Amino acid sequence: MAGMLYLCATPIGNLGDMTPRAVETLRSVDLIAAEDTRNSIKLLNHFDIRTSMTSYHEYNKVEKADYLVEQMRQGRNVALITDAGTPAISDPGEVLVAKCHEAGIPVTSLPGAAACITALTLSGLGTRRFCFEAFLPADKKEKAEILEELKEESRTIILYEAPHHLVRTLRELLEALGDRRLTLCRELTKKFETVLPTTIAGALVLYETEEPRGEYVLVVEGKSLSRKKEEQKAAWQSMSIEEHMAYYEKDGLDEKTAMKQVAKDRGVSKREIYQYLLAK
Repeated sequence: MAGMLYLCATPIGNLGDMTPRAVETLRSVDLIAAEDTRNSIKLLNHFDIRTSMTSYHEYNKVEKADYLVEQMRQGRNVALITDAGTPAISDPGEVLVAKCHEAGIPVTSLPGAAACITALTLSGLGTRRFCFEAFLPADKKEKAEILEELKEESRTIILYEAPHHLVRTLRELLEALGDRRLTLCRELTKKFETVLPTTIAGALVLYETEEPRGEYVLVVEGKSLSRKKEEQKAAWQSMSIEEHMAYYEKDGLDEKTAMKQVAKDRGVSKREIYQYLLAK
C-alpha cells in the first residue's frame, strides 16, 4: 500500500502556534521533507521530534519530488514542512502535491499559520474578497504585466516583500495603482509584531527615511467597483456611438445585440441608439 503526503503548517513566528496534531504527525511519519534542514532542526528539537529529514527546496523541487513520490510508492509516509507557514503557499510544495496527485498518492493538509491570512485579518481592509500575489516577479516585463492587472483589481491584494526591496516595491505600486489604503505587517506573531494601517504614499515616506527590517506582508485596498464602473462609463462616452458599435460588431455580435450592449454601457435606452443610427 502506498504511503501518504502530509502538508504540515509550522509557526510563522510564535512556537506556541504549532498544533498538537502537527507535532504528532511529524513524530509518526517516516521522513520529513524540509525547506531548510538547518532551520527546521531547531523546530524539531524544540518539540523533541526525532524523525529523519531531507531537504526539499526551490532548487531541487523537481528531482527531489520524484524521489519523495517513489518513497511514498514504497509505502513510506512523508511530511512536508516549510521554514514558516503552510507548505505549497508561495512555496515549491505545490510541485510535490501535483506529482502526488499524478501518481495516485493521497495528500492531506494539517492547517495552521499562514502569513497572508494572518495579515489580512489584521489589516482592517475588506476580507470577503481578496487575491494573493506573494512576491512580485523579479523579471521586469513580467512584473509590469502583473502590476497592470492589479491596477484594475477590485479585491483586496496581498503581497510579500523582503526588507531590501520594500521601498522599490512601494514606488512601483504607487506608480501603477495610485495612492490607496495599505496595511503593512511585519514580524507577525513575534515579540515586535507591527501592524501599520497607512497608504502606499505614507509607507513610502516612512521607509525612505527609516530602514525596513524584517519580512513584510502588504495588504493593499482593491479598486472600488463604483470607481471601475465610472471609469469604464467615461471610456465609453469618449467613443462615438459608431465606434462603440464597431467595437462589439468586430467581436461577432449582430447589430441588434450590439445596440443593446452599447445602450447598456452608455446608460441610455436601446431606442435612443437606434434612432441615432437611423438618423445617420
